[in-house]
Amino acid sequence: MSKDINKNKDINKNKDINNNKDICKGKPIALEGIRTSSLGERKSKVSLADIGQTWDKGQPLSEFLKRLPAVLGAADLREVVRRICRAREQDRPVLLGMGAHPIKVGLSPIIIDLMERGVLNGVAMNGAGIIHDAEMALAGRTSEDVAESLADGSFGMSHETAHFLNRAIVRGREEDLGLGAAVGRALIRDNAPHIEQSIFAAGVRLGVPVTVHVALGTDIIHLHPSVDPAATGSATHLDFRIFAGLVAALEKGVYLNLGSAVLLPEIFLKAITLVRNLGHQVRDFTAVNMDFNRHYRPAVNVLERPTQGGGKGFELIGHHEIMFPLLAAAVIESLDST
Repeated sequence: MSKDINKNKDINKNKDINNNKDICKGKPIALEGIRTSSLGERKSKVSLADIGQTWDKGQPLSEFLKRLPAVLGAADLREVVRRICRAREQDRPVLLGMGAHPIKVGLSPIIIDLMERGVLNGVAMNGAGIIHDAEMALAGRTSEDVAESLADGSFGMSHETAHFLNRAIVRGREEDLGLGAAVGRALIRDNAPHIEQSIFAAGVRLGVPVTVHVALGTDIIHLHPSVDPAATGSATHLDFRIFAGLVAALEKGVYLNLGSAVLLPEIFLKAITLVRNLGHQVRDFTAVNMDFNRHYRPAVNVLERPTQGGGKGFELIGHHEIMFPLLAAAVIESLDST
């Protein structure tokens, strides 16, 4: 009997070999015998309850938000709004880390408004932030054409910008101020013509910490003879400690990274490890990255690694000048309705 079994095995083996040969020759696979399931019993990701609704002219923004589809980015946007509102209602911090580009695309009034409403409890910027903020406050204009001015070496050579900021930093060291506070006070002291556009001046006026995190050699004011590297380093290190103090209270709060692909994600990661090392409980918080492209460091150093202990990360991708005003308006509408 064992011989018959072995014989059948050999026959089946030959059939499998022949079938494989047929498949290799391009013979279509037979569809008979597949296993099917019921659509009604199958788990589906999207239902009629999730799809978007058409727009009626004249409706308020709150209605627009309700009519967005409850999927992917639209669902994340509404969840981020809910978490920001919850943090504010529970007196938990909402912090904003940002590059300089949001200032260049006109977001300063919106950021200042959120500070005034008590939504933003702290703002952190890179070194370019003080340049564009101060130029807007002093002259009502900013942002050079780098490609055009780089050719003849004139890029970054505005003496007013460098003199004002480097002087402010030196005076700030004498007054034991962080870099952000030093610039804010200097703008107020000089009564800048467009001071209402300055996030740094608003921070001083409102008592909201606005910190600056400098990589020496990356900003145009570092090219001028008025620069004091020691004063700059001392002031920006003090700002890092101030920022870390804000991060230490981030439990149940929200951290937003707006348009910084490298520096602020690294600063945030180092602040997280510092405060945890010192024994502060910062595990359950919301991290949000907003940029017009996906980048490695915000995804890993803001959204993933810091929230592994119980928090959650969200990514809202799109142009700053569209996405951040939409987020701010949605938060304001939601706060007014509670």
